[in-house]
Amino acid sequence: MKTFRLLTQQFEEWRRKDRESHSFSGSEKAPVPTTARAGAILEEQAVSNQPSASKHERKAQPLVIVVAIASLTSIFGYRFYNQPQLGVGTVAPETIQAPRDGRFEDAKTTEQRRKEIKTGVTPILKRDLQASSQVEQNLAAILDRIEQLRQDIGAFPFVEVSVLSLNSQKALRSMPEPNWQAILAAAQSSASFEGSDPVMKAAIASLKTYRQKVPQPEFETLITKISIARQRYAKATSVAVTHAQIELDPGAIAAFLDLSDRTWQNTKLELSQVSRRILTQGIPRGLPLNVLEETVKMHSSLSLTQQIQPAANQLLLMVLQPNLMVDREETQLRAEQAALAVEPVIIEVKKGDTIVEEGDVIAQEDFVVLDGCGLSRRGISWMGLGVSAILVAGATGIFCLVVKRVRRPIRRRDAFLLCLLTLSAPVMAALHPRYMSLPAIGLLVSSFYSPTLAATQVVLTGGLTTFAVGAVGWEYLLAGTASGLLAAYFAGRLRSRDELSLLGVGVGLTQGGTYFVVNLILTSSAGTLWSALLPGAIVYGLLGLAWSVVALGISPYLERLFDLVTPIRLVELSNPNCGLLKRLATEAPGTFQHTLFVASLAEAAARELHCNVELVRAGTLYHDIGKMHDPMGFIENQMGGPNKHDTINNPWISADIIKKHVTEGLVMARKYGLPKAIRDFIPEHQGKLLISYFYFQAKQRAEQEGKPPVSELDFRYDGPIPQSRETGIVMLADACEAALRSLKEATPEVALTTIHKIFKARWRDNQLVDSGIRYEELPIIAEIFVRVWQQVNHQRIAYPKAVLDSHNPGKLH
Repeated sequence: MKTFRLLTQQFEEWRRKDRESHSFSGSEKAPVPTTARAGAILEEQAVSNQPSASKHERKAQPLVIVVAIASLTSIFGYRFYNQPQLGVGTVAPETIQAPRDGRFEDAKTTEQRRKEIKTGVTPILKRDLQASSQVEQNLAAILDRIEQLRQDIGAFPFVEVSVLSLNSQKALRSMPEPNWQAILAAAQSSASFEGSDPVMKAAIASLKTYRQKVPQPEFETLITKISIARQRYAKATSVAVTHAQIELDPGAIAAFLDLSDRTWQNTKLELSQVSRRILTQGIPRGLPLNVLEETVKMHSSLSLTQQIQPAANQLLLMVLQPNLMVDREETQLRAEQAALAVEPVIIEVKKGDTIVEEGDVIAQEDFVVLDGCGLSRRGISWMGLGVSAILVAGATGIFCLVVKRVRRPIRRRDAFLLCLLTLSAPVMAALHPRYMSLPAIGLLVSSFYSPTLAATQVVLTGGLTTFAVGAVGWEYLLAGTASGLLAAYFAGRLRSRDELSLLGVGVGLTQGGTYFVVNLILTSSAGTLWSALLPGAIVYGLLGLAWSVVALGISPYLERLFDLVTPIRLVELSNPNCGLLKRLATEAPGTFQHTLFVASLAEAAARELHCNVELVRAGTLYHDIGKMHDPMGFIENQMGGPNKHDTINNPWISADIIKKHVTEGLVMARKYGLPKAIRDFIPEHQGKLLISYFYFQAKQRAEQEGKPPVSELDFRYDGPIPQSRETGIVMLADACEAALRSLKEATPEVALTTIHKIFKARWRDNQLVDSGIRYEELPIIAEIFVRVWQQVNHQRIAYPKAVLDSHNPGKLH
């Protein structure tokens, strides 16, 4: 590899010396493309799918810009052709009276009122049976868990009420252990209890009384029952709280556990009935908590005891959930009916009535009468058209700056197409603002040119359309722009129509979603969320999807009509089953294999230099299709057979056969409708190269026969030389293919030296002067070609002859 690097350094040294001596060219008339010149060429050439603008077209660009501004102004300023001079907001120059009686409808005010009624209608609610059922199930589940706790604790009261009152039994069962021990000691003692707790005093008194009435064993049995009840109560409540079986406060749980069995059964029934009554009444979403609390208290106070109400209210507030939902269809129907019920706003005037006083600002109702009576002085608003022209010129200037920034030359046909796409937006928006074609513009311009140009055109077109129509709502403008920008960003990066179809779905979702969000922000009534906004968002989203479908449908026709290529079309043209490529593989198989290897070299170099790889591959596959006119005239198709040119034995005729593969290739390309971007590879990959083999043969024969000197022009291709980096790369790859194929056992250093010689010959012959390929890039391309050659020409292990003989003892019959 050390030798490899030395050769690269040697190539750089050649470049330096040639620059200093300006001796690369064999003729002083042919300027050497210096680095500055090559850089300028590179800036003029766009890394694009489309063919570059010709010099004639570049000279005519100012005229194209003027025509574009005039045509765009004529459409975007159409509302100023019949503009009232006395419009809303203008000052009346004189007092104007009605010339006749009349009744005039104020359509604008009527529509505005209908829209307000439609969006402000009170939502119609309906019960959500599923939510109600879920609440009832949750309540029943909690009541079941409380029932289970009560069973774990045991029956209550656990002794006769005549022995211990209910209050005493409740207190003894749940009191802390120290208090219970104090009561037990006091009950068995003759001394009086000195504590102040009335509950403990009452329990001690009851126990002492019972102890005096019954034998000691019966008293001890009572104490045992109390202890067992306490143990069960403590265990059950601990499990309920620790394991969160019941999400209630311990006090509320205790309140339910302290109920008698009979009271508990009644409480369960009343809780279910209270819940059912509240659900029947309905709980809307967003109901304030304090309102729900007041409702629960009111219903529970009607049937539950005051003692259990706090616990019952807590339980109900925990399980109750909103069970009212907006009935979208009914609300929409009511909104439509309410909007239709709005009477048209009619303004009546009598002959001689004063419509507007001199100096007054004309209001909407004044304008309706003036316009109805033909007094609004309609005509061409030159000021409005002037403003339109300024805005269009500014937008066009911005677009041209972006074009220059992205290095994308625009042909006349490109400008015409861009104008047509731009004009589609105001034309469709004139029908209704929702029909703006911004998604289609973003998708098509991004596919044909570049995402940056597409995004620029979407934004500029949206702004100009808003100005042209004059009444585009923010929801339509922002939603259309958002979907158009999404299409612009992704369309130029996609490589299949399936991906574009999926993008269309994304465009529809973006347009509908943005419309929904913007309307939600601009609308103050929360009830319009489901009644008016969602259906409109769905419709607008479907329109975005429809524009994507339209763009995909017309794209193939626009590609052919305006000679455009998209990444998708390039992929389709590169399919070996296409008509021309299929013919090439059949009629000129050697040329086809040569083409595949050239494509591998050129693709790798294009990828490294950030050129259009799809264009390079497609152009390379078609660059030699002209050889099908006479396949045997080219050595790669002779397959070891006799050389046709030996039989011809005439270098002029042989040279014509070789040169004819360019002219015949162009004829075939036009016949099969190949775009110009692909056709350019056919002549430019040969440039104006000298067919040196037959030239020197003719020169030698002329010298031997004493004839006049042979003209080089007879043996040079007609050109043009490569006009883009892509065709320049293919020229270099085509020149190196045969040389690299012949190097079977050569080292990479030998291969690199061979390529350097070929590159140097092309550079000295000025074949790359217009291509935009810089001299500094030639070593990079050379190394890439060697790398690809190594991948193709890798070593293989020879199959052992013994193995072949053992598996193939005989010959094929």
